[in-house]
Amino acid sequence: MPANKTQPTLHSVELYLNGLADTLQKKDSWELYKIMSQCTGSSGVMWGNSIVGFGTYHYTYKTGREGEWFLTGLEPRKRVIKIYLMCDLDPAILPFEKLGKYKKGKGCLYIKKLAHVDQQKLVKLINKAISITKKMY
Repeated sequence: MPANKTQPTLHSVELYLNGLADTLQKKDSWELYKIMSQCTGSSGVMWGNSIVGFGTYHYTYKTGREGEWFLTGLEPRKRVIKIYLMCDLDPAILPFEKLGKYKKGKGCLYIKKLAHVDQQKLVKLINKAISITKKMY
């Protein structure tokens, strides 16, 4: 089976985040960087050209596909910041109640501004996703 297209790189997280054009998105991304570093106990690493991932785990799917992925991560996009919770996580088992303004995807969360979500609840959400990931893999 082919390897994942998105792999860790040696690109500089600092250069990437500091190069964001939108100053609020830059500020929010750095704040998320701090939160995710604390949650994982690891520094962020660039995965591909636009994802900052924290920690790693090895997964194996029922299909036999396996690989390495990050425990949590962030990806500043044009209009939102994508927060990765786990590549194969059912979002129904995470505590999204009273988190604030966001959209969900499979294994990810989309926010426009960090101020739109309760940061304490976000930390709990990230920690829960990491805990589940470590138990599953």
